[in-house]
Amino acid sequence: MPRTPIAITDTIDYLAILDAEGRVDPALEPELVPDFLLKLHRFMLLGRLFDQRLLALQRQGRIGTFPPITGQEAAHLGAVAALKESDWMVPAFRETAAELWRGRPMESVILANNGYNEGHIVAPDRKDLPMSVPVGSQVLHALGLAWAAKSRGTDEVVMCFFGDGATSEGDFHEGLNMAGVYQAPVIFVCQNNQWAISIPRKAQTRSATIAQKAIAYGIAGIQVDGNDILAVHTAAAEAVARARAGQGPTLIEAVTYRMMMHTTADDPKRYRTEEEVALWQSRDPLTRFEVYLKSKGLLDDAASQRLTEEIQGQIQTAVDNAEAQMKTLGDPLDMFNHVFATLPDHLRDQKRALAEEIAQMEKARS
Repeated sequence: MPRTPIAITDTIDYLAILDAEGRVDPALEPELVPDFLLKLHRFMLLGRLFDQRLLALQRQGRIGTFPPITGQEAAHLGAVAALKESDWMVPAFRETAAELWRGRPMESVILANNGYNEGHIVAPDRKDLPMSVPVGSQVLHALGLAWAAKSRGTDEVVMCFFGDGATSEGDFHEGLNMAGVYQAPVIFVCQNNQWAISIPRKAQTRSATIAQKAIAYGIAGIQVDGNDILAVHTAAAEAVARARAGQGPTLIEAVTYRMMMHTTADDPKRYRTEEEVALWQSRDPLTRFEVYLKSKGLLDDAASQRLTEEIQGQIQTAVDNAEAQMKTLGDPLDMFNHVFATLPDHLRDQKRALAEEIAQMEKARS
């Protein structure tokens, strides 16, 4: 039999609506009501200002290590805003603005970053999973939720977030393959911020795009300017509509940049240049969106300043509340409970040693 070619004709679209200067393509501009646009801006600004305050708290020793989101607000907020409250959100660990949009209190974030398990409790009325630190594992969790929704015949869709580093994990490929096979109502949102900690995107894959990996699994895929909140929201809204209509999953690659460190335990100056960071700072998603809103007469400098002051006040209240809660929360010995029915000997010894150390510290304070 002769060797014959198999034609692969699929292509991947790239979508951008706002350029780096905030100018809009009128042919692609979505019809979004002013109140919705202003809400998007409010949560973008909240995400940015809260990030700055968390960094200050970490440097002061008032919270532990955390992953900043500065520069990536549009990539996850624009996507999650396409969901209904009845849909599911499955985050990784750099989606703070999206979590706040979905109703997570700032106090919860502060508690979690201080090591309190109470900070990871999700309110019963929220269809959100807690943040996932193991890279890529949440892809399978999202698939399970979507498969269950399809099996039950609900109209729920699931949105799962992860970074470019997760696309090098087996969980990512297994999840996309099964989602395609079962046409599960799930949207996979890759925040491609160019760096998997210190590994650049070019060292992770030979693919020209991450979005094109959707082709191999027979699902829809699109690459968007992840610093353009209008483009992200448009792509996400289209993907949600397809999923809700029974047309299966979508992979969205949001091309963005991590302006800050991977976590506050990381020094990005060791592996990337200041010139690279400056280039992406000129593409700041918040600045770009504010220019757009001003061009539409929805925002001015005075309103922006008032909003900044209002949000800073809300953040201060959340910090005060969280620090007050931390005075009453948490017995460190709880870490030994609720895992084993019978505590192993080595953990029993550790629990005893910690109890003695705590007693000595309390005695010294008194």
